[in-house]
Amino acid sequence: MKFNKNITSQPRKKRRNLYHASLHERAKLVKSHISEALQAQLKKKTMTVKKGFKVKILRGKFKKTEGKVVSVDYKKTRVFVDSAKAKSAKGKEKSVGIHPSKLLIIEVSSEKK
Repeated sequence: MKFNKNITSQPRKKRRNLYHASLHERAKLVKSHISEALQAQLKKKTMTVKKGFKVKILRGKFKKTEGKVVSVDYKKTRVFVDSAKAKSAKGKEKSVGIHPSKLLIIEVSSEKK
């Protein structure tokens, strides 16, 4: 039974809403789990990933590697970590975008700009 008319349960509409979401709404989607030590300290389970955070990659080609977040792409919902690099066809090293759900935040930088 549906209680709220504004929230849909149809996958095609949810997919469409993700595709048409604005950048400030996409920023909410770039969240990762926090390590147990940080969970006790911050009293949170998830947090938005930001530049300068130290993260551990949990899945994929770069599994079990740790590194600092170089940049965050809200448009593509990807996080770029300094330890995750691949060679391009021309032989240059290039950062690989990783989905935030495949990351674990280990350390939070407290630098204010």
